[in-house]
Amino acid sequence: MSSLRPIADLDTHEVINQPPPFEDVDLFATDRALVDAVAKAGGAPHAGRLGDIGRRAGSAEVIGWGVDANRNPPELDTHDRWGRRIDEVRFHPAYHRLMALGLEAGFASVAWNGTRAGHVAHAATLFLTGQPDAGTSCPMTMTYAAVPALSVEPVVRDEWVPRVLAGRYDSAVRPAAEKAGVTIGMAMTEKQGGSDVRANATRAEPTADAAGWYRLTGHKWFCSAPMCDAFLTLAYAPGGLTCFLLPRWLPDGARNAGFRVVRLKDKLGDRSNASSEVEYHGALAQRIGGEGRGVATIIRMVQHTRLDCVVGSAGQMRAALAQALWHSAHRSAFQKRLVDQPAMAAVLADLAVESEAATALSLRIAQAFDADDPLTRLLTPIAKYWVCKRAPGLVTEAMECHGGAGYIEAGPMPRLFRQSPLNAIWEGSGNVIALDLLRGLAREPEGVAALRGFLDAARGQDRRYDAWLDAIDFSAGEAGARLLVERIALAAQAAVLLAWNNPLAEAFCTLRLAPRGSGYGAFDAVVDARGIIDRAMPLIAR
Repeated sequence: MSSLRPIADLDTHEVINQPPPFEDVDLFATDRALVDAVAKAGGAPHAGRLGDIGRRAGSAEVIGWGVDANRNPPELDTHDRWGRRIDEVRFHPAYHRLMALGLEAGFASVAWNGTRAGHVAHAATLFLTGQPDAGTSCPMTMTYAAVPALSVEPVVRDEWVPRVLAGRYDSAVRPAAEKAGVTIGMAMTEKQGGSDVRANATRAEPTADAAGWYRLTGHKWFCSAPMCDAFLTLAYAPGGLTCFLLPRWLPDGARNAGFRVVRLKDKLGDRSNASSEVEYHGALAQRIGGEGRGVATIIRMVQHTRLDCVVGSAGQMRAALAQALWHSAHRSAFQKRLVDQPAMAAVLADLAVESEAATALSLRIAQAFDADDPLTRLLTPIAKYWVCKRAPGLVTEAMECHGGAGYIEAGPMPRLFRQSPLNAIWEGSGNVIALDLLRGLAREPEGVAALRGFLDAARGQDRRYDAWLDAIDFSAGEAGARLLVERIALAAQAAVLLAWNNPLAEAFCTLRLAPRGSGYGAFDAVVDARGIIDRAMPLIAR
């Protein structure tokens, strides 16, 4: 990524007081928060493979792939040069390299192939591979998360799940049966409904010649990763809203002619990945689950994509924090390194506490997925709401730590900033998630019992935690839903840190469960800022 032996001694001045490139870093071994969280979550046996991924993801080469994939966004070809319909998206080669890096490291397969602590391994893989580029995480996440939904229908499961478990990336545009591995996308949202998928207008009519196959007619306002091999989608069949798998290629090897990509989205961030608007002109699709069971089927996928929203945002927070720490450790102002200035140290320590809490909570939820723990039913949306909302503010503060240099497109911070709001929107924006929690509290007795047990288990270790937990009113109505989620989320982060004897547990309770200022670094409580910074520092400062 960096240039070879650039000239620093210029005619007019010497370029000094600049940090060295942050590259060729082992993103796993130098992230003590991640290493500890993986081990506490039962993933210690994966340390070797995660170290391999961390070194690769932190290499100058892979960082350069992320830069290239975002500078050269995908392009849509609706027709070939002779006017025949193809609906193909072309990507920069760096995109394909990033996809291969993730999928062949087990991103989509390790959670489902019988590997112990597979969801923890998956989460840590996402955490690492998402740092050089988060856009490619989207199709890989959907491929991982599709397995529970695909498994509802045995015929579909037996055909498609082995293709996911292959753990291979094949960029070729050809039938799935001829490929080494596949990716699965999602097309749910329509213009008129947004998050209200029951407002969908797409219709599905059973075909007369093949059981389980339907013809779909309608549109989708957001179809993520339109070059995937198949898409989970919703449409109204005669029996109600139903889930379908719509392949790009049909079993006879022909293109699914009714699937049309209208245009690609021009997005704020996530620019390496293609998102699109699509239309179904009698497109053929296989039913997944019974007619009228569409929401119940697709929620099996959504629960896992929400996990990845949490993990992805935690990874973005770590990436931003690492950049801020690295810059502050290598740049001086007013005769001191920035990291040694008390005001900057307060900010960096506060950011480090935020990042570690997000990392620990995300891996704790992955551990619960491995155990099929009902805790996931409520803790996943709680964390999705909170961690994803905290990411943009942390990235902004980390950018400010760089001064004007952080605002320049040649560096990584603008891309991290543009990416940071996405996970709070994807798979349910704030109000949707908060209302989901209220419904869960009313309808999920097992989930409620698991959540309360999880929170109560941390009692007695910190008086501020105990007082915070006592003050939570679980009977809040819709108007207070956001406040309830926030309070439970902070309690959940504290509970994980306390249960895992995390060295930052006391600082978290001090800085998050007691009165303070609203901005990062705006506190007068006494914490070991230097110790917190040293723990978070990605490499020994030179």
